[in-house]
Amino acid sequence: MKISFDFKKWAPFCLLAIVALLSLFVPETSLFDGTGVYNSADIAWILVATALVFLMTPGLALFYGGMVNRKNILSTMIKSVVAAGVVGVLWIVIGFSLAFGDSLGGVIGNPSTFLFFNHVSAGAPWGGAPTIPLMLFALFQLMFAIITPGLVVGAVAERIRFTAYILFIVLFSLLVYCPLAHWCWNPDGFLAKMGVLDFAGGTVVHISAGCAALAGAIVLKRRKSHLENIESAPANIPYVLIGTSLLWFGWFGFNAGSALAANGLAVSAFATTNTAAAAAGLSWMFFDVLKGKKPSVLGFCIGAVVGLVAITPGAGFVSIASSIFIGVISAVISNVAVYYKSKSTLDDVLDVFPCHGIGGMVGMLLTGVFASKAVNPAGANGLFFGNASFFLTQLTGMAIVVVFSFGMSYGIFKFINFILPLRVSEEEEELGLDASQHNEKYLDPPVAAYNFEQEAFTA
Repeated sequence: MKISFDFKKWAPFCLLAIVALLSLFVPETSLFDGTGVYNSADIAWILVATALVFLMTPGLALFYGGMVNRKNILSTMIKSVVAAGVVGVLWIVIGFSLAFGDSLGGVIGNPSTFLFFNHVSAGAPWGGAPTIPLMLFALFQLMFAIITPGLVVGAVAERIRFTAYILFIVLFSLLVYCPLAHWCWNPDGFLAKMGVLDFAGGTVVHISAGCAALAGAIVLKRRKSHLENIESAPANIPYVLIGTSLLWFGWFGFNAGSALAANGLAVSAFATTNTAAAAAGLSWMFFDVLKGKKPSVLGFCIGAVVGLVAITPGAGFVSIASSIFIGVISAVISNVAVYYKSKSTLDDVLDVFPCHGIGGMVGMLLTGVFASKAVNPAGANGLFFGNASFFLTQLTGMAIVVVFSFGMSYGIFKFINFILPLRVSEEEEELGLDASQHNEKYLDPPVAAYNFEQEAFTA
């Protein structure tokens, strides 16, 4: 076995080795005695919800992988799934502290509060989740942190280097995701104090990922195929359908789990989630028919995901009836946004910004319209119920998150491109990232299909 020294190749392994060595010096602590506090039903439900949210990451990989060119399927899928490894370690070391540690001016958590998960097992429950262990709350939040950078993959697919994307996951998690989680979900965060409501991640997850996707597409510039207007058919539509189903299934944990207890609010969030997805899937498909297209598998799948995105910020604040409107209107708006994006020079490969970014924005604003204290007394009444000030609060919070997420993400992509090549070479792009980045192929040779005109099987 021959190992040569190359700093760029050695750096990732050395950093991981240093973290592994430092972890040996974290003191052991006893478990918090929650005999008089914990609720077994709540623990069971949030354990299941945590697993459901994790399932969304491989679901996302299938969803994205099925839509790209066949020579880039594996490279696209691994960029989503590898976030489970990178963020899975980063969250334990410092991420949870930055998001939910003692607040430093409402901007960021104290990194030493839960460094290397110290004091997590021995800590009292989180204030917003008083009936489950702090450790379970931290793991539930980890799953949100994992999938968020994975969402960005769809915009930068087919041209970004794998090593560059690994670095992006690290920097995005520390500099964008953790601050936003602190602002919105830590009660001492400044957006939370403003009264901004984000039940399960409209701002923290979807707007941040959508804006990062827009920044990445701009910095990376257009693919050669995009410049030459070469159409690329989805490699595997059944993958997209399976991925959508897994995302829809996992989203029940994403939204209903954000009630952080097995209670009526979780049931309500479950119902609004399913209803919005159903309405949005139909809305996108029927709207396509109005434009002269045929109803398609891709159309329904994309629409359903947009509905899931849009209902996320208000899942625990709006009524089930309102979720129908949210699903229908969000699908139409994102559909129109995708159309105009396709006419532009923006090369957002899988329409991450029109679907997740704009879908999240629509969801945040419609939460400001349809939120009701009758659904959740801890929330607020929206514009539809005469409270214009709350709508303005949501609008302000959304604007802050959009500017911060895009600006910081743009800076991250430019910084990465300064220290190492962000984009593959033209030859590597032509060959495909599966082969050039991973030395692997999805299918070789391609699956044969029967050509009825030639009366023979063709590749």
